[in-house]
Amino acid sequence: MRVLLVGGGGREHALALGLASDPAVTQLIAAPGNPGIAEVAELRAVDANDPAAVA
Repeated sequence: MRVLLVGGGGREHALALGLASDPAVTQLIAAPGNPGIAEVAELRAVDANDPAAVA
């Protein structure tokens, strides 16, 4: 399954680590993410407060 994780804080980092270790997750994308999340996910430069940009 492909997962989009929206945000870039500590909670999102913890979620990213958990999702990255789940064998059902085939692709993890974080928007906007942070340097720590970048170690386990592909980052996209998106304003998390702009619904149209996230979509």
